[in-house]
Amino acid sequence: MRFKRVVITGVGAVTPLGNNVTDYWHNLLAGVSGAREITKFDTTHFRTKFACEVKGFDPLNHFDSKEARKLDPFCHYALVAADEAIKRSGILLEKIDRTKVGVIWTSGMGGLTTIDEQLIEYGGGRGKPRFSPFFVPKIISDMSAGLISIKYGFQGVNFATVSACASSTNALADALMYIRLGKADMIIAGGAEAVITESGVGGFNAMKALSERNESPETASRPFDSSRDGFVIGEGAGALVLEELEHAWSRGATIYAEVIGAGLSADAYHMTATHPEGDGAYLAMKNALADAQIGPWEVDYLNAHATSTPQGDLSEIRAISRLFGDHLPRLSISATKSMTGHLLGAAGAIEAIACVKAIQDGVVPPTINTEIIDSNVPSSADLTLKEARSRTIDIAMSNTFGFGGHNAIVIFKRLV
Repeated sequence: MRFKRVVITGVGAVTPLGNNVTDYWHNLLAGVSGAREITKFDTTHFRTKFACEVKGFDPLNHFDSKEARKLDPFCHYALVAADEAIKRSGILLEKIDRTKVGVIWTSGMGGLTTIDEQLIEYGGGRGKPRFSPFFVPKIISDMSAGLISIKYGFQGVNFATVSACASSTNALADALMYIRLGKADMIIAGGAEAVITESGVGGFNAMKALSERNESPETASRPFDSSRDGFVIGEGAGALVLEELEHAWSRGATIYAEVIGAGLSADAYHMTATHPEGDGAYLAMKNALADAQIGPWEVDYLNAHATSTPQGDLSEIRAISRLFGDHLPRLSISATKSMTGHLLGAAGAIEAIACVKAIQDGVVPPTINTEIIDSNVPSSADLTLKEARSRTIDIAMSNTFGFGGHNAIVIFKRLV
């Protein structure tokens, strides 16, 4: 069968760099770090005392007090980002078939804020069960997908993909497939995360996964740097409206970019560590190129997963070098987690937005904080260090990898 073409017609974001797409993109290009000392809880006894928190976000600016209390922060972020994307898309709800509009939305961790609060209260009550009647709906990862559909009356496909830090890229890949097959006219896809909590930071500290550069939080996320010591945890949400091309044209929608391919794979190697040679990453990128029916030499920009962990960064760059070969010096690479931190299940969504904006504006966002490149990184790799760079970008690739060995890649193209 002949697949339908799929485009992006709306984007929305709540991030450590800004609570809308305009501010997020402006600060990303300016090389601003979102890392600061944690304000959400007392870090006295924690090894890591900083994170990339969302700043200046008051749920009461978006929800009445009763509704706000019913929702975990990850759902606050999800609903606000989705609303921006839907408004930017120019959708007129009364003029579309809402049975053909779906929501595929995720969270890698779900309502961790609520879990922490309720279990602390439970322990303070010496084991007496005083749980909120909203406890279960506030914590389950699929709730944001349901809430978005309820708010707008979207009755199409509706579910959550959960693949750790690859989750929202999986959501985009699934949305692409459903629209290609004619199962939906439009899908709101993305992810949200709110894990800057005692258990979130404490759990990752126990794994020795987080940076402990407490004396300089703003420079802690330093992908590919020889002194990197772990990732910086972040929070927020990213939303994209994926739409069938003819449907978008018929309503005169603004088109940001086309989604031309997605690739998935498994490392089949380790619970938390990536394959040392990047075998799974290589396979996912190769699958994405095959799905898009393009060669590696056609990719202009790659937004790397690059979390600033010692093994993960090298695993990925080895896979990139292996796949792109002689094209590597002409491939612009950047690691935007150096500024946003790692939004876990929401990372793929906000990085997909970065790719779409890079195509739209013809500029590559920078990799900041990387001073001395790890000697194992190929010298021909262009990491777009320190400053954004203007260039024509026709095709951009976004990489995401998650605990459990999940790999998900999505490719965008300027619409022609």
